[in-house]
Amino acid sequence: MDQPTPALSTLTTLRVGGVPERVVQPEATEELVQVAREVWASGDNWLLLGGGSNTVASDDGFDGTVIRIATRGIERIPADGVVRLRVQAGESWDELVAHTVREGWSGIEALSGIPGLVGAAPVQNIGAYGQELSSTLVAVDFLDFATGEVRRMTAAELGLGYRTSVFKQGIAGIVLAVELELAENDEVTGAALSRPIGYSQLADALGVTIGARVPAVELRRAVLRLRASKGMILDAADPDSVSAGSFFTNPIVSENFARSLPADAPRWPTTPAEPDVVTPLAAAGAAGGLATAAQAGAGLAHGTYAVKLSAAWLIEKAGIHRGFALPGSSAAISSKHTLALTNRGGATAAEIVQLAGYVQSRVQSEFGVILQPEPVLVGLTL
Repeated sequence: MDQPTPALSTLTTLRVGGVPERVVQPEATEELVQVAREVWASGDNWLLLGGGSNTVASDDGFDGTVIRIATRGIERIPADGVVRLRVQAGESWDELVAHTVREGWSGIEALSGIPGLVGAAPVQNIGAYGQELSSTLVAVDFLDFATGEVRRMTAAELGLGYRTSVFKQGIAGIVLAVELELAENDEVTGAALSRPIGYSQLADALGVTIGARVPAVELRRAVLRLRASKGMILDAADPDSVSAGSFFTNPIVSENFARSLPADAPRWPTTPAEPDVVTPLAAAGAAGGLATAAQAGAGLAHGTYAVKLSAAWLIEKAGIHRGFALPGSSAAISSKHTLALTNRGGATAAEIVQLAGYVQSRVQSEFGVILQPEPVLVGLTL
């Protein structure tokens, strides 16, 4: 007897989304490649789904085929002086991190607790607590939608930047596997030491200074505690974890624009691959149009640098507090962290988007910055 098609609300961590037309779940790479080619050849709409932790789907479901990744496997590849791993796309990201720490390898320990699957990691170049995937990623195996062929793409070809890659800029297909390069145990201590700590909150939690190294297992524990304190660890007992993680990316603006913000606004110099959109209030002009980051931050072409802002700070200072919800809505800001939008039970995708739009408009009105959503919106617009 055929099983009923599952609703997207049962396949995503935010627990919203209607029933798609069809769901397929290949468990071997060869099967995944074959299924994808057949779906693409049919001309059917298709949606790639991993752990569902970065997807917000419409209540109307999806008119097409959902390809759910379920391939598994971790293989160590011979390499001199380093640990080289080839990991299938369907592996749990956090289980991979836990595995590397247990084995005494370092390089991704600060990325502990990030939900989702390995194949999604390079799509937005996942990062947290001073580490990014780009620092350890060597290459990916990629099934190209345009050609139907599998090819190896090196990290240099992926255009990796802050929460972005070529896969978010128009190259369609499926990441089949990733290749990582990690460090072996420390030769002196015999322990797996973390990469140098580059995030002040994490350093404070460990009682060390920026740049220090600690046993990777200790750093992983600290990261998991920090993420849990923000409701960023999937936990059935924690309603704040019913979310898609951080809903907005930290905006990147020009140095000149950053100077227009209050002096206590957190900011970090950076070099963005693709700046987010900003709207300086004084730059709307007579036409009342919005300015892109390239327009508002034109100084970037004249020797100034780009600055990353804190989306959480902007949201809070725009008057939106933790736990905030619109009247009558089951969607709410997390009670632990203003960057997360949560489903308090029975929320619809429309309610999630309505709340996100409200946050976006308040921040734009107060600071002239248009926050950009981090999750993939399926059948929805913001």
